[in-house]
Amino acid sequence: MPAPDRPLVVSAVVADGLVGSFGLGVSAEVFGYDRREMGLPAFDFALVTPRPGLLRTDTGIGIQVDHGLERLAHSDIVMVTAWELVDVAPPPELLDALRAAHARGAVLVSHCTGAFVVAAAGLLDGCRATTHWRYAGELAARYPAVHVDPAVLYVDCGQVITGAGTAAGVDTLLHLVRREWGAAAANALAREMVVPPHRDGGQAQFIDAPVARCEDDLLGVVLHWARGHLAEDVTVEQLARRALMSPRSFARRFRSATGTTPHAWLLAQRLAAAEALLEETDAPVEEIARLVGFGTAAGLRDQFVRRRGVPPRAYRQTFRSAGPAGPAASAGSAASVGSAASAGSAAQQLDGHGATAGRGAGRVRGDEALVQA
Repeated sequence: MPAPDRPLVVSAVVADGLVGSFGLGVSAEVFGYDRREMGLPAFDFALVTPRPGLLRTDTGIGIQVDHGLERLAHSDIVMVTAWELVDVAPPPELLDALRAAHARGAVLVSHCTGAFVVAAAGLLDGCRATTHWRYAGELAARYPAVHVDPAVLYVDCGQVITGAGTAAGVDTLLHLVRREWGAAAANALAREMVVPPHRDGGQAQFIDAPVARCEDDLLGVVLHWARGHLAEDVTVEQLARRALMSPRSFARRFRSATGTTPHAWLLAQRLAAAEALLEETDAPVEEIARLVGFGTAAGLRDQFVRRRGVPPRAYRQTFRSAGPAGPAASAGSAASVGSAASAGSAAQQLDGHGATAGRGAGRVRGDEALVQA
């Protein structure tokens, strides 16, 4: 998203008695505060509705909405919050306003059953999309031109992003922030919100069986170790030994606890570590590839293009920190970067403890941002 000479206009669509309180709160938390010290642009955030006035959320909370649908005509980002009664057809004027905003280039983001509204406008035809798993079958049946994936947290189809239910709204908006303004900004925002900085879109929406507390704690220790050893050839067998399990039992327990596979999880951690090093250091791409476990620049580039839609150098040019260089960058040596990575600094950034220097806004888009479990 190009750096504007004005605040980015973000509008959240709500309707009386139909809007989900949680999704509305998440949108306000992300876009309703001045986050410029985190590397985000200024936002002009407001609620819009077909009929302005005093509205009720799904939980009965009263909210005053002063803006009508005309605000969508100059919105840069349009949030479509949960449409709690999916059998209630969206008003035609809302669908027309969404189509016009989309045609003008606005980014549309739906939360939970908000996907029904976007689909009703025809803006998901031919796209992959998601919604709350409980309503995925209904969405697919009602809109057969939409490729509904009921298992994932969110799907990024470029100009339209659909998120699953409830807490997945946090992941969806952190993904949008990461995509548009970089990993450091997303990590800083996640720290402020006290949430994990990154869950991949392909991670499962729900976990079938709870994990025993002692096993969950041990798995956490193993994952922490893996984050600190990304440069090494980490295998499932190694992880299983550290978890005191057989490889088969470990893989089963890992999926039960995280909703994804060890391979997909390690790939996501390596990509996120590479993003952080590209943003915050001057290390050559070849060195970064070695530090995060891809081995060669070609290996890193292949995965980066496949998962992020752009090569590493283009990502660096877009999201390079505008603030003072960190220790690794100012030292100007691959050795200092290697030392930092081996001490777990890249992994720390994945957990939200890295640098938070600001950056200019930029756009990085793939056709579909999904890491399959």
